[in-house]
Amino acid sequence: MIMTRRTLLLLAGLLFWTTGGRSADKNFYIFLCLGQSNMEGFPGVQDQDKTDVDERFQVLAAVDFPKLGRTKGQWYAAIPPLCRPGTGLGPADYFGRTLVAKLPAHIRVGVVNVSVAGAKIEVFDPARLESYASTAPAWMKNTIAGYGGNPYRHLVEMGKLAQESGVIKGILLHQGESNTNDAEWSQKVKALYESLLRDLKLEAGDVPLLAGELVGADQGGACASMNKVIGDLPTIIPTAHVVSSHGCIGRPDHLHFTPEGYRELGKRYAEAMLPLLRAKDPVQK
Repeated sequence: MIMTRRTLLLLAGLLFWTTGGRSADKNFYIFLCLGQSNMEGFPGVQDQDKTDVDERFQVLAAVDFPKLGRTKGQWYAAIPPLCRPGTGLGPADYFGRTLVAKLPAHIRVGVVNVSVAGAKIEVFDPARLESYASTAPAWMKNTIAGYGGNPYRHLVEMGKLAQESGVIKGILLHQGESNTNDAEWSQKVKALYESLLRDLKLEAGDVPLLAGELVGADQGGACASMNKVIGDLPTIIPTAHVVSSHGCIGRPDHLHFTPEGYRELGKRYAEAMLPLLRAKDPVQK
């Protein structure tokens, strides 16, 4: 079929209207973050973490942050908290700061964080969510409600919105405390990862999964035994990579990291991602 100039102009106008006149920036690298309380960020943010955040590092607000003037679905400077009100510093913070410091100046980094403190991986499984949430404590139900009652669906919606601005380059997971000794955990993570790839039209080879270890045995981690299960994840998911938590300082509760621990863990997530980005785009070397 031969299109007239008028038809082409009409099609171009329709495309402009349906996309809001925007096109995704291939130099805006976006990372989806999910998990439980350590990915949310432990409540409380130190003054040193509120400053010197490069404007090239941004966060897509997954919920409204009234006190910070943030509106769900909008991009903001990535000053913690990045997940939701009441959370704090987490690995996503220094993951993004490290990336922008080591990538070329024309590259921007954005994160989308949808996490649920205390929740098993089942909270991100729409088929199991209803039965799991039915017995959840009230505070967890409130968190789930904040994500429209379905954290997985909310993450996908935010991911699609983020794709209007940039390109998803990876998925960061920090979860497992509530699934300690769950022999099926790796398969559940595999199903979740594949669902995200399918629903966001992504290819595994382009979007690796980075999974962080829990507070380690060297820190008296209460769930440190789960790190062996996490360590086996790349045998189940070829594009998965494990981020060590060894030496990352834990809190006295033996479940969460200190701010120093989160800073170090976030840097390690970034150091794991950098060679993967450079392998896909040699210009970044």
